[in-house]
This record gives sequence, structure tokens and C-alpha cells, in this order.
Amino acid sequence: MTVSLPKLGPRQATSMKQGADMDPQLSRPTWSKQIEFTLAGIGCAVGLGNVWRFPYLCYRSGGGAFLVPYLLMLVVLGIPLLYMELTVGQYTRRGPVHALATVCPLFKGVGIASVAIAFIMCTYYNVIITWALFYLFHSFQSPLPWQSCNNTWNTPNCSDHATNSSYTSTASQEFFQYEMLEQTSGVEETGTLRWQLFLILLLAWILIYFCIFKGVKSTGKVVYFTALFPYVILIALLINNVQLPGALDGINFFILPEWDKLLSVDVWVNAAAQIFNSIGIGFGSLMAMSSYNNFNNNVLKDTLTIAIINSLTSILAGFVIFSAFGYMSHLQGIPVNQLAVDGPGLVFVVYPQAFANMPAPQVWAVLFFFMLLCLGLDSEFAMAEVMVTSLMDEYFKQVIGIFKRKELFVLAICAIAFLLGIPCVMQVGIYVFQLMDHYTAIVSIMFLALFEIIAICWLYGVKRLSANLVEMTGKGANIFFRVCWLIVAPVLVAVILIFSIIQFKPARYEDYVFPPWAQGVGWVIALGSIIWIPLGIIHTLWVLPGSPMQKLKLSITPYALDEQSKMPYYERGGTQVVETISSSMRSTEKPTETNF
Repeated sequence: MTVSLPKLGPRQATSMKQGADMDPQLSRPTWSKQIEFTLAGIGCAVGLGNVWRFPYLCYRSGGGAFLVPYLLMLVVLGIPLLYMELTVGQYTRRGPVHALATVCPLFKGVGIASVAIAFIMCTYYNVIITWALFYLFHSFQSPLPWQSCNNTWNTPNCSDHATNSSYTSTASQEFFQYEMLEQTSGVEETGTLRWQLFLILLLAWILIYFCIFKGVKSTGKVVYFTALFPYVILIALLINNVQLPGALDGINFFILPEWDKLLSVDVWVNAAAQIFNSIGIGFGSLMAMSSYNNFNNNVLKDTLTIAIINSLTSILAGFVIFSAFGYMSHLQGIPVNQLAVDGPGLVFVVYPQAFANMPAPQVWAVLFFFMLLCLGLDSEFAMAEVMVTSLMDEYFKQVIGIFKRKELFVLAICAIAFLLGIPCVMQVGIYVFQLMDHYTAIVSIMFLALFEIIAICWLYGVKRLSANLVEMTGKGANIFFRVCWLIVAPVLVAVILIFSIIQFKPARYEDYVFPPWAQGVGWVIALGSIIWIPLGIIHTLWVLPGSPMQKLKLSITPYALDEQSKMPYYERGGTQVVETISSSMRSTEKPTETNF
């Protein structure tokens, strides 16, 4: 691993050279090779959502009709916002908390909120990796345990062959519900700890720890395998699936549009939300990883590579999944659009059911669930890395003073996340998982995204952002990106947020609707991240010096909090501090204006 000193902009140079203490940012490690960041970014963006949520949305939204708004949203929303986040992370060389506090002190809470939501998600997202490992271990059995109803956990209603009847359940459904989850009747009944899942969850966190314990040094090596190997398996699965009877019917459903579906607002909102959540805008993961880039790295190249490969992976997964749908419809003798498909059930019920009827089912099951493991690991360690990076940025001396080594600090973070994830491996776990996912991934992230765009694109400003690109790469943002940052992205995200609120439905799992008290717990979980935005505003206005108007002016002045933290080097007087920062900012912005 190489360690390089970042090239500092005029503002950074002024701010940093006046600090008496050693700033860990000055010795921040960088990726050994830039391809390692690109692969890590691809691994972070490409996750389990590409394999189950994208095909599910296509299925629900008229197949090929969904691809039209999806690709449009990729161009006008996904790529510009990813470009924005990578630029801020690479220029400031800080995680999301410090990066947002630097560019717009008023909304520093957005950075804290993104860390909070990433940490909340990593506590329950690892449960999906746990399920994948559980299925992987059972995939070596012959016959596959979900291949027949001749097992101790099966009920009298079990059917070896999939049907469209609501009175029977398939062998794969019963394996998921009664053997792996042993789920209770609802969130009111907690049940006992599932020791098998508990131990596998521990194994999953051990894997995560060894992926990130050395920072970019260990992560950079792991991603060569975890980011690339899933494509080998996806292509192998596709080659196998297209030879199955009925596969072409499923593929036709995927690529042939039902044009009337484009008249539905839901389809457009879902397409934008899928681009948004798939790339990971607002989670802080890619911003944290880009902070370890070389200062002069070509941000646009990484942006296009990550965003385009992410979407191509979703489309490739769509061909794999829909070819299996066609095969299932052939076996059941019903049209593709009448299959029972939903969320996690797509991966852990429908697809395993298809494997059971394929030649050499154990081989394909092992490959598929190993692919899920690789996809899950990439996304999981990216979310865990956000917390590690942010705390190291903020409390470097304290962390090293207490833990002595970064590796022990990372171990502590993983241990805490593991303990918080234990409720998800109890018999009530599926309900806990669904509740957390509903109120974190659906409710919270859109609030964070809107405020992040306001902070960076409007208050920090498109001119400054483009000037940062000039300083790093010698070339600023073109007119397309400036228009998207200034107008298109804020409007689209605001529309998605409004429709998400209007169409919001209480959390449910299959036919079970969560009781009011559980919905209340869900809102508390959502507020666990959102609340940091108003708290950050209040704290910033409290600590900045001067009159109320001076405080407000400083709160939208980049680096104002950096200067405030160095008050021993300025006389602690409101007017003098305001004038010092303002004059310094004016000198910084002069070169910016000559570029436009």
C-alpha cells in the first residue's frame, strides 16, 4: 500500500497549515492501485438488490417497460449524483461526516445521518448473508432439503410441485419458513434464539472483519475476488437457464414492454428509487471510499464505470432470473405474470425451487448462494467502513489512545454490530428484519438524499464543485452535469420523496400487518438517522461566533467549522473570525470565477 500526501487546494492549505497538531488526513492512506477503488465501488453498488429488487420491480412494472424509465433515471439522476459524491469525498479526503461539515457546516448533520443509516443497515443486512450461508451449507446435500416434502419440518399442506393455490405451500417455502427461520406467528411472539443462524451470523461478521481490518489495504485485495467472481456465476447460470424449457417465455416477458405501464407514476418513481438505492446515494459508503483516492484521480471515469456496470449487472441478473421464471411457469402450467414473486422470497424460495428441478441441482445451488455471499460481502463491508472511517476522522487520537491499533477498533465496531443483529436471528427475526428494512431503506434515505443535494449543489454551489474538479483533474464539470446538479436532481428527488410520503404504507410481511406499537418502533428507527439533520443545524448555529446573521452566513461558508476549531489561532471574537474566514474565502473563490 502506498501512502501519499494529498495535493491541497488553496482553502485546504490555509486551513491545515495553521493547525499545531498532527492531522491524520495529512497521512491518509490511499488505494495501492486505482483499480482497487473501482472494484470496491462496483462491489459496493452491485449488491443483492440487483438480483432480487430489480427483477421484482421489472416483474411488477410490466417487464421491458420498466427499463425505459430505469435507464433514463440512470443518466439524469444516478450518474450525476454519484459524480457529486465521489468528487466531494476525493477533494476533502474525509468521510461523509467531515466532508459535509466542510462543504456546508449548516448541514453537517446530513453526514452524521448517513453514517447512522449505514450502521443501522449493516446490523440487519448481514442477516441476508447469514441466510445465504445457511442455504450454501445445505446445498451440498443430496437431495436438496427443499426438493421434497419428506422432511420433519414439512406440513400436511406441503406440495413437491409448485402450484398457484393459496391452500398449499411448496417445499422451498416450508424450508425457508419452518426449517431456517422457524418463524413465529408475529412480532408479538419473540420465540427463542436460532442457534444455527446465530453461529452463522458470527461467521459472517468474522468474514467482514477480515475484509476491512486493515482498511483499504485489506479491502483492496478482497474486492479482486468478491467484485469479479459473481459475474462468472451469473454468466454460467444464464447459459444453463436459457437451455431450459420455457426460458424464452420468461425472457420475452423481461424485454418486451407493456407500454401502458409507462402511464403509471409508480413505475417512474420505482425506477428512480431503484437507481438511487442500488448505487447507494446518501449512504456515505462511496464517499468514504473515495476519500482514500489519489487527489488527482479521474473521478468521472470511476463514476461512469461504477454506475454503468451496476446497471448492466441488474440487466444481466434480470435475464438470469426471468429465464428461471419462464422455466417455473412451464413446470406449473401458468403464465409468467401469475407466478408468486416477492422480495426475499424471490431469492430464497422461488429460485431454489427452480434449482430443485434442474439437472445437477446441487452444483447450481452452491454457485448461486456463493454468488449471493460475494454480493452481500461487498455491500456489507462498505457500510461498516463508513462508521470506521467517520470515527477515525473525528476521534483519531482518542481511538488510537484507547485501542492502540486500528485493527482492534474495527473489531469493536464489528462486535457491536453483531450484537445488535442478534434479534434478527431469533424466531421473530424475519419480522424484525422487515420492520428495520421498511423504515430505514424506504423512509429515511430519501430525506437524507434531498438535504445532501441541497447542501452540496445549492449551498456549497455548482461553481465550487466544478472548481474542485478543475483543481483535481484539470477539467471542470460540463453543462449537462451542472444542470443535473442544479435543477434535475433536486426536483426528481423531491418528487420521489413526496410520492413516497403520499403512497407510504405501514410495514407488513406477506399477509401479516405490524401492530401500531411495532410501527411506532419503526418510526423511532427511522428517526435514529433523520434526527441528526436538525440537531446538526442547531449545534452549528450554536458554536459559530457572531450575531444571528453572522452565524447564518458562516453556517453556509465552507470550512467555517474548521476555522472555528482553531480558535486559539484567532482571537475569539465574532467579528474578527467572520472577517477572517470571509476574506479568506473571497481570495479562494477568485480563481473559481475565472473558470466560468
